[in-house]
Amino acid sequence: MLAEIITIGDEILIGQIVDTNSAFIAKELNKIGVSVYQITSVQDEQKHILQALAEAKTRTQVVIVTGGLGPTKDDITKHAFCEFFHDTLVRDVKVLQHIEELFKKYITTTKISELNRDQSLVPSKAEALHNAYGTAPGIWIKEDDTVFVSLPGVPFEMKSLMRDEVIPKIVKEFERPYILHKTIVTYGLGESAIAEKIEDWEDSLPSFIKLAYLPNLGKVRLRLTAKGPDKDVLDTAVAEEMEKLHPLIGDIIYGLEDDETLEEVVAKLITAKGFTLATAESFTGGKIAQHITAIPGASAYFKGSVISYATETKINLLKVPTELIDAYSVVSEEVAMVMAENVRKLLKTDFAIATTGNAGPAKGDSDADVGTVYIGLATPKGVFALKFMMGNHRERIVQKTVNKAFELLQKEILKF
Repeated sequence: MLAEIITIGDEILIGQIVDTNSAFIAKELNKIGVSVYQITSVQDEQKHILQALAEAKTRTQVVIVTGGLGPTKDDITKHAFCEFFHDTLVRDVKVLQHIEELFKKYITTTKISELNRDQSLVPSKAEALHNAYGTAPGIWIKEDDTVFVSLPGVPFEMKSLMRDEVIPKIVKEFERPYILHKTIVTYGLGESAIAEKIEDWEDSLPSFIKLAYLPNLGKVRLRLTAKGPDKDVLDTAVAEEMEKLHPLIGDIIYGLEDDETLEEVVAKLITAKGFTLATAESFTGGKIAQHITAIPGASAYFKGSVISYATETKINLLKVPTELIDAYSVVSEEVAMVMAENVRKLLKTDFAIATTGNAGPAKGDSDADVGTVYIGLATPKGVFALKFMMGNHRERIVQKTVNKAFELLQKEILKF
């Protein structure tokens, strides 16, 4: 079963925003056995929208459109739907009541306008989908054998509608094959090196199981995808193939990724064991702390961070001895260890991560080559620091360091 995603908005085409909606929609569809055939971005122009809808209808059973459902004149998706389906707009009383309730409860500083009320207008042939977090309803229209869905472009509104309204209706409406994904997360070895180690295993995979390599800044994810009519057969086959991998690359496997990031895995692990955590970040500028605090419940174990970007901050706040910096430089194993241990003591935690390095483009307060990174880790049993060479691209150096920090932290927590 095939679907097409159409995103509407000049802001996408000129690079003003990044289209994250399509990635989310594609992942949700794939979970229920719907394969995305194509993703298309079009202008806020009716002719372009109509052309995209017509083309999508010829090749897919589900067409999902995002964007262009706001209250202003440049939001033309509903009008394009009306022209495409030879329909007219009618007011949906339930949607209007919802809009008025939202303004009454949450938008008290602005009076509701006719433009806002007109968001309750939907094509007469459509079923309005309840948007719990916004004023623009989703739209569901079936014509011949194809379902057309229109969703607001605001990501949190779109996600809620997909999960609560669209996915359940697709499941009810269509019979679909079963698609199973299992993603194995590896760290410490490159894509080509892994491919060499598992070449014979990969060549012997059953025809209904496909392998994809997904490298990303210090880690490689191995995604197994199986497709077929029998869920039990696929579950068993994939489990058997995953078991065969461990003797080949078990030393670099750090678990499965079931829609979870490594930091989410670490969060569950540290919470389950009742430990606490602090960070001291230099060139990563709080990125590790940002990843931690993005996860709900982080306050239970994360006590805080010192962003000691400047050398004097390392000296004044983290009490890194000046003579240590003079002897080894600010980018060194010795400084990383002191940073980690002292922030652990300062914030009274079980574990602490510290980063110091040179992300470039200039060398800054150290003579270390661009890409030189030290990650310090203080634990209840002691403190250590490791050196890494992370390349010469500033953003990649920072993100690879963040990934490596979580990898090292997971390793250490598992020892307790």
